[in-house]
Amino acid sequence: MTIQSAVILAGGLGTRLRSAVPDLPKPLAPIDGRPFLEYLLDFWIAQGIRHFILAVGYRHELITSHLGLRYRGARLDYVVEQTPLGTGGAVLLALQKLPADQRFLLLNGDTYFSVDGDGLETFARAHDSDWCFSLFRTGETSRYLGMGVAADGRITELKSSQDGDQCLANGGVYCIHPRAFSALTLAGGQALAAGASASLENDIFPAAFDAGQRMYGVEFNGSFIDIGIPADYHRAGAVLNAKDKP
Repeated sequence: MTIQSAVILAGGLGTRLRSAVPDLPKPLAPIDGRPFLEYLLDFWIAQGIRHFILAVGYRHELITSHLGLRYRGARLDYVVEQTPLGTGGAVLLALQKLPADQRFLLLNGDTYFSVDGDGLETFARAHDSDWCFSLFRTGETSRYLGMGVAADGRITELKSSQDGDQCLANGGVYCIHPRAFSALTLAGGQALAAGASASLENDIFPAAFDAGQRMYGVEFNGSFIDIGIPADYHRAGAVLNAKDKP
């Protein structure tokens, strides 16, 4: 990969997982004796990422003290949400630590999806996309953001019409050009800037779509696990230790 930097959204409260992991931020949830976040970092370091910006919030001091400023040769930076800003607000903070003209990866800190990073980046560059989504097939249409996708990969809708059936959905690994955030205005006229509160799925994606930004998606068949609920958390070890590589 030519992309060197990735932002990890690691600041959520993890309320749905609290019954299984009561005292830790969700990215530190232990999987076979290791924090989930380490599996995520290992996977992307193996694909060439050398700089991570972790957007942290809830009990952030546990993450920063565990990982420090370097992990297996990669540099770690942190941005801290002093008050919850939503997934979009967290990305806006992280943008301050990234070049304004270079694509970066955005990762969910509670999701592991074995995406071929080279393939995702190549697809994004070939289509000069502002946003390039990794997609997976799922029947859980109420849990994940379904997407309509044209034959060339262009996103045609942000909520699948195939309710209750298999659909392509957002897999939580994105290749983004920073220009996607510049001059983007949310519904109600809210400008996007560091310190603003916004949701990626509910605010920023719809605004980008309505603005005609270049939004594309490509399907990957690699292992996927979202540890956001206890049932999936308890089966995460089998997925993560399968050593599935793109």
